Amino acid sequence: MSLRLAMWSGPRNISTAMMRSWGSRPDAAVCDEPLYAHYLKMTGDRRHPGYDETLARHDAELATVIRWLTGPVPDGRQVFYQKQMAHHLLPEVELAWIDELTSAFLIREPREMLTSLLEFLPTPRVEDTGLPQQLALFERIRARTGLTPPVLDAADVLRQPRRMLALLCDAVDVPFREEMLRWAAGPRETDGAWAPFWYAKVYETTTFAPYKPKEDIVPERLTKVLAECERLYRRLYEHRLR
Repeated sequence: MSLRLAMWSGPRNISTAMMRSWGSRPDAAVCDEPLYAHYLKMTGDRRHPGYDETLARHDAELATVIRWLTGPVPDGRQVFYQKQMAHHLLPEVELAWIDELTSAFLIREPREMLTSLLEFLPTPRVEDTGLPQQLALFERIRARTGLTPPVLDAADVLRQPRRMLALLCDAVDVPFREEMLRWAAGPRETDGAWAPFWYAKVYETTTFAPYKPKEDIVPERLTKVLAECERLYRRLYEHRLR
């Protein structure tokens, strides 16, 4: 039986390392932020690094992308791991297609996430973090299924990668594979066109880095953004795998 696993994250949440982990499984195909081109096309006033390259290389037609995400697992594999950014779910995106996927959620402590995001977006809004969209989708899935979808906290994964990946695999009903703990350094053909702008540190990795608390301070201008992110994060954090 095949699995189409959508991991709903926000930026700077170890989401690319998680994609590397699943991509190292011999039974898995992966894709990198498949809704990004559509998101950039619809929000052209906020030109992220790699904007032009992304629209030149990736399909921005939402219906076409959704058919691919909900269709057969690529390359005859058993698992289709989809690295998804929750903030790419713009308000006009209809969500029924997500019911055909198995969804999980990846979160990160907001202060650490925001200070990392500032390297790329100097004035992030709450909706740029993906947290409002993550919580709304999480609650939608719970209401529809009566079940709690898996939630992973980035710090937990970095502290105990084998344990947390095993818990996630169990939650989505696939066996854990030791290959998920190691991968080759460098880029991948499956990386998005934005990778050279965002993935420099990931290119150097071969495993999950040990967790190190960040001491960076969120600028005062983002005090309200941080407070709202913390509120949303706590709602999801209470349901994390542990």
